[in-house]
Amino acid sequence: MRLERIRPTVLGLVLHAHELATLMTAARCVAEATSAEVPESAREELRALLRDYDQQLRRLDQTATDETG
Repeated sequence: MRLERIRPTVLGLVLHAHELATLMTAARCVAEATSAEVPESAREELRALLRDYDQQLRRLDQTATDETG
């Protein structure tokens, strides 16, 4: 994993696919938790992040499909 600061509140992140998959799996577990220990606002933020991730993953898959034929 590599992090770099692009601007004060913007970071660049380089991960191996398995590292990203691990983080997204953990986020999904927390987002779907029903425990009172995880505030609903935090679960909503995670759900939004996961929607963006899923959308970008589909875009990458489509780009790879378009490039291979």
